[in-house]
Amino acid sequence: MRIADTLSARGVEVPMGGGGVRIYLCGVTVYDDSHIGHARTVVVFDVLRRHLEGGGTPVELVQNFTDVDDKIIGRSREEGVPAGEISRRYIDGYHRDFDGLRVRRASLYPRATSHIGDMIGLIKELVGSGAAYVSRNGVYFSVSSFPGYGRLSGKRADELRAGARVEVDEDKRDPADFALWKFADSGPRWDSPWGAGRPGWHIECSAMSLRYLGSGFDIHGGGRDLIFPHHENEMAQSEARTGRQLARCWMHVGMVTIGGEKMSKSAGNVRPVRRVLEEWGPNVTRLFCLSAHYSKPIDYSDGLMAESLARWRQAEAAYFELIHAGAVGPAAAAASPPAAPPGGVLRSVRECGAEFAAGLDDDLDTRRALSAFFGLVREVNRLAASGGLDGAAAGAIMPEIGRCMGVLGLEIPEITGDEIGAINVKVARRDEMRRAGRYGEADRIRDEISSMGVELLDHGSATSWVRRERIGPG
Repeated sequence: MRIADTLSARGVEVPMGGGGVRIYLCGVTVYDDSHIGHARTVVVFDVLRRHLEGGGTPVELVQNFTDVDDKIIGRSREEGVPAGEISRRYIDGYHRDFDGLRVRRASLYPRATSHIGDMIGLIKELVGSGAAYVSRNGVYFSVSSFPGYGRLSGKRADELRAGARVEVDEDKRDPADFALWKFADSGPRWDSPWGAGRPGWHIECSAMSLRYLGSGFDIHGGGRDLIFPHHENEMAQSEARTGRQLARCWMHVGMVTIGGEKMSKSAGNVRPVRRVLEEWGPNVTRLFCLSAHYSKPIDYSDGLMAESLARWRQAEAAYFELIHAGAVGPAAAAASPPAAPPGGVLRSVRECGAEFAAGLDDDLDTRRALSAFFGLVREVNRLAASGGLDGAAAGAIMPEIGRCMGVLGLEIPEITGDEIGAINVKVARRDEMRRAGRYGEADRIRDEISSMGVELLDHGSATSWVRRERIGPG
């Protein structure tokens, strides 16, 4: 598998196999609900992890929570509650939202406040080596001490000085120098060799990534908005401390915009994950997040969400057509597939599997992988409509449909055998009423079936059905 590295602007091979892959993903600052932009980044890395693990590669994924920050402190003062209570509330909300989005939990979720000692130790070493210095307001990293500063963002030193949002401190040696430790008289603060205060944002991730993954781990990820200053600064201070490359590959996910504009509270266009899930559900939300190459921006709109819903409806129809044709579910079908499915069906399955894997192996191209998956979905629906979907064909297709859905994190809501039986009885009764010319009674039964979230699919004289996922708060 190859991933495009932001630092080198080339593809980096990901070591697939039993040795495993180590990933550090920059998490959220927990002062508010997570939004659809956060969701896209997390879903992309969830699919990366699922793809690697599905191919037999163990993944260690560390994703931090920034639980000490000026925004958290500001929210604490607004509400008159401790900062720790604010962060706990939004960490709980994060897990609620992303469990609902069917994101597999990270191997570890370290919190910044639990690693203050690691940060102080790291800062001590940077000061001791001359890479950092103490001013009246805190401890700063000296960017001139790190010759490679600016390589990740592709900016020159003069651009960084002119464009960076720097803190006002006349004691800084260079306007681009950034805080490792900020002195503070109030709010959450900890003792340090230089004075009471709290850590700067960037030192948090350096301390936690080095603590749990060490130098030279495989992938460091996050949104593209983190390239500068966060990841540029994190790389500089980490590599100044160790003398080694922090990560083999830097992987950044494109932003989610609303109407072409960045999401912001001032613009009133933020879409919290919880609200998006209430309106569209997890499958449609995941399809939206994966509908473009991860590195490109994507614009959130009801129109694009509706397109994702239409595609999900196709997948639902195909899944139930496979069940009606005699497939018993992905796991059982994989364990004991029927013999001698048609050659054309086997060819479609092989082509889907090869193209799906090739897309993901080529810089996690989920758009290409989705195209392969929905190509097989359309073939299932075509066969069903023409009467060509039998048990042998369904048994050969179901494992591949299930495998692709598992990697993408898509899931048909569970339906029991008893529920299937009850619906089949009603469908058979409706067909009987139609043959007898009792159309009013047939329509009444159809309404009963519809109230169960079931849509009937008439294929000539035959009728099958799909139970649709309920989309929307109602």
